[in-house]
Amino acid sequence: MTNSLSRREFAAMLATGAAACARSEPPLNVLFVASDDLTSTLACYGHPVVKSPNIDRLAARGVRFDNAYCQFPFCGPSRASLMTGMRPDTSGVVTNAMVNFREKHPDAVTLPQLFKNSGWRSMRVGKMFHMGVPGGVGTMRHQDPPSWDVSISPPGDEDESVGLGGDPNPDLRNGLKMQWVQTADATGQADAAAADTAIDLLESTADQPFFLGLGFVRPHVPFVAPTEFFDMYPLEEIELISNPPDDLDDIPAPAKNLRPFLWNQMGMSEENQRISLRGYYASVSFMDYQLGRVLDALERLGQADRTVVLFFGDHGWHLGEHTHWQKMSLMEESVKAPLIISAPGMRGNGRASKAMVEFVDFYPTLADLCGLAAPAGLEGVSLAPLLDDPTASVKDAAFSQVQWEDRIFGRTVRTDRYRYIRWEGDGGGEELYDHTTDPREFTNLVADPQHADGLERMRSRLSQGPAEPGA
Repeated sequence: MTNSLSRREFAAMLATGAAACARSEPPLNVLFVASDDLTSTLACYGHPVVKSPNIDRLAARGVRFDNAYCQFPFCGPSRASLMTGMRPDTSGVVTNAMVNFREKHPDAVTLPQLFKNSGWRSMRVGKMFHMGVPGGVGTMRHQDPPSWDVSISPPGDEDESVGLGGDPNPDLRNGLKMQWVQTADATGQADAAAADTAIDLLESTADQPFFLGLGFVRPHVPFVAPTEFFDMYPLEEIELISNPPDDLDDIPAPAKNLRPFLWNQMGMSEENQRISLRGYYASVSFMDYQLGRVLDALERLGQADRTVVLFFGDHGWHLGEHTHWQKMSLMEESVKAPLIISAPGMRGNGRASKAMVEFVDFYPTLADLCGLAAPAGLEGVSLAPLLDDPTASVKDAAFSQVQWEDRIFGRTVRTDRYRYIRWEGDGGGEELYDHTTDPREFTNLVADPQHADGLERMRSRLSQGPAEPGA
């Protein structure tokens, strides 16, 4: 009698064997670092101004992903998706107002919970799941107790910080306005306290493997950082983002009605735009400094060679592109964010990957690297093959979506050539951009007959949706 295996069954058998082999070695630790509202304004991503030496050194020892896309450009839905391995339609989290994925999935096993259940010490410091900024900083709300052995929300002064500051759009509520404060030092800042706490936890966790989720709140508004970080960016040297004068003419109405106050430079003068850019850059460098302290501790404790470090921004952020600021668009600046994975011994370390990857891939990647059997139902794929060969590919497209109230719905798919966006509500509409000639997405090609075939292919690809993992 002979037994025959399908290719999928054979691949599953090999994966199971590989996982068993991986578990037979001393287990790897995981340092899982989120930066709130961080777009690719980093030196290692080619930004000409921002100073990010610690993120840069992490990229130099890991793989930098140049095309990493969140599934929803808003904190709560994005984090619920990447922490559960489910896309927003599956998790049920499509707003910051209702972020409890356990209402729909009470028995879900989150990424840190998988490690906790498998014998790792699962620890959280700062914002991992949703946390309102500035009002929720320091609170325990939304942080999903089943996921953690240790769960800490360091408090921070946020908009109450003492120092030189300003508020270019006072009519907006806290958490939206581009408020900034230069402080004398890092005293009272949540990110400094998060780094202190993370280092203390690393020093006290020597007898078992760990999963440490470290969530920095900067560069989320308010832009609060010590003066020394503002001084890195002289105001007179800040250059504004340039846009064609007719840039918004071919953008459908629902895109501009999603959060209309974020368009047209949020009503800011050119001076206030420069001040806001300076505050954002200073906040990035301040967060980078705190990350560096934690990376130094890993080295000092002899854990760096046994620790996978995954660093990401939870979604992108506009800095004046298309006259838009902040998140909640489906254009490149909002749905693409930095991603760096440094895993010991991978052949791709020190290189960059242009492969299409998604945040929903984080969960299966870390499970794969640490030899854990991931739960059924994850909707991403492991990026481990790209860590060995950054020129490889694991998928042909990345998908993101957005929703505002029950009125506006948008979905987008990005391939190596095109971005296609489809809108429903407020009259609907479509957008198509050719990244080979228009990487900043200035020209909507939906009505261009020369791209009619490409438009039909992208419509079909969006309708088809993500491929089933393993298919």
